[in-house]
Amino acid sequence: MEPTEAEIAEARSRVGGPYSWYVLGVLVLVYIFNFIDRQIMSILAEDIKADLGVGDAEIGFLYGTVFGVFYALFGIPLGRLADMWHRINLLSIGLALWSGMTALSGFAQSFTQLAFARIGVGVGEASASPVAFSVLSDYFPKEKRATALAIYSSGLYLGGGISLFTGGLIKDQWNLAFPGGGPLGLVGWQAAFLAVGIPGLLLALWVRTLKEPIRGLSEGIVSPTEPRPWPKFFTELSSVIPPFTIFHAASFGRAALVKNLIGLAVIAAIATGAYSLFGRGPQWIALGTGAYAVFSWSQSLKQRDAPTHALIWGTPTFLMAVVGFGLISFKGYAIGFWGAPYALRTFPNVDAASVGFFLGSGGALGGFLGVVLGGNLADRLRRNNPAGRIIVAFVALFATAPLIWLQFSTTNITLFYVVAFLNSITGSMWVGIAAATSQDLVLPRMRGAATATYFLGTTIIGLGLGPFTVGMLSEYFQDLGKANVAILAVLPISATLLTLVYRQLPKAEATRIDRARAAGEAI
Repeated sequence: MEPTEAEIAEARSRVGGPYSWYVLGVLVLVYIFNFIDRQIMSILAEDIKADLGVGDAEIGFLYGTVFGVFYALFGIPLGRLADMWHRINLLSIGLALWSGMTALSGFAQSFTQLAFARIGVGVGEASASPVAFSVLSDYFPKEKRATALAIYSSGLYLGGGISLFTGGLIKDQWNLAFPGGGPLGLVGWQAAFLAVGIPGLLLALWVRTLKEPIRGLSEGIVSPTEPRPWPKFFTELSSVIPPFTIFHAASFGRAALVKNLIGLAVIAAIATGAYSLFGRGPQWIALGTGAYAVFSWSQSLKQRDAPTHALIWGTPTFLMAVVGFGLISFKGYAIGFWGAPYALRTFPNVDAASVGFFLGSGGALGGFLGVVLGGNLADRLRRNNPAGRIIVAFVALFATAPLIWLQFSTTNITLFYVVAFLNSITGSMWVGIAAATSQDLVLPRMRGAATATYFLGTTIIGLGLGPFTVGMLSEYFQDLGKANVAILAVLPISATLLTLVYRQLPKAEATRIDRARAAGEAI
């Protein structure tokens, strides 16, 4: 049912007003829980390795790849559902799912069981940012959007920091109280998963009380309500989840099926080649599955929603931003995860609780300062330069390089903590810029799909490859510090892509409506 004039007037009064900031505050809390549940494995990694008998590469796989691939895959249909259905309801359901699966991680007794629990966390968390980006874009006008999305994105660092301190403290205290295992035979790292998962179920009830904004109102482009969201959602799901992707492609004709199968064969050959070079079969199976699913979805989207495909997959600026920012996140996820294990292995007389406190509090404060500073500075630069936001991304890209080298080469624990704090400031300045850029390049009804595509870069490239690559290099070098420094090799590639984005962004944003019309959009 379409909103009435009275409902539109009431909703318009909330855009940029006190209620919008209240919604932002609740969504920041949701994102904090999102990253507590995601990041807590960092401080627990050493105990998990010992109990489950796995190496650094497998830990990187559990934290990054298996979570990231399913996060990315389900982010696509859930992002589209966020464009069509009640976004607040979708977020509360997703929050309940990932919190429940985090709690279930506490009962894992094997690598496989923990991997399946991490899959569940990834599927649930895939609902969060597509909903939040879309809702906040409707609650805040464009001139305040980067600031709002940067504040929301600060939950990444606040949650990551809280998870390190909380996880380390719970683990150490539990193991001290129950040296041989506590109730139900649980050890410290299992108790930590339970302790952070259960409160999220209560937060899901709070989220249900938020008011759904009118889609597109903040830009004066009120989008009509989708009358049949669920059939379209299941169509979207079949377009991205193998092997249903093959049957889905066949529904568009023989040529589409052949193209899909050729894509599958090419991706399978690349994954097989990676396995023959590096081993680690589960890693390349997961990444290959993710790459094929993304290819299938892009192919399907072009058939079913040509305007959305044109503004996302048909826009080189958008794709270069996805990869360019994805490579920044490659660096960020890697050092963010491996910082705590590095400290525990390198510096004498430290424990998980103290490492979690200093890294966690520094990361939370630094990350919050960085994203808010970066978002505010980006909005200021954008006033006189349509591509001004990207300048801040270059600061985040290059300022972190010497800090990473120093953080993972120093033998002084105090300097390690100080540099990690500085790194969290500079390394987080890009987050709000990337989010706002993805939203500005599409129409309001496409925001969920744009967010899902943007997160393909930060999850499949960043989360799916970053922690695993450092873990694998750590085993190769037998030195976790060298492994973290080695990933700086990706910075020139990211810089090149973002330079091209900077040059092309003004034109791409200015022509989005015309290009959507040309692709068939009724606007």
